[in-house]
Amino acid sequence: MDLQSIGRALLVIGIIVAVLGGLLMLLGRLPFLSNFGIGSLPGDIRVEGQGFSCFVPIVSMILLSVLLTVILNIIVRLINRP
Repeated sequence: MDLQSIGRALLVIGIIVAVLGGLLMLLGRLPFLSNFGIGSLPGDIRVEGQGFSCFVPIVSMILLSVLLTVILNIIVRLINRP
């Protein structure tokens, strides 16, 4: 692998990351997504102190993981259908 192909790959990866970041910023401004409840479920840990805050969305991440697993399994089964 030469330096030119590595540079091209890094540039493409950087553009993809920038586009995903922009999409996440835009999605964060949508009012119906902020009231959706993800991140404020019971079991999500929020610790706030003087000049310190820590948020660990354990239950939200478990729920998201289960949903994505089910969706991806359905897609894979539809694709691999004989």
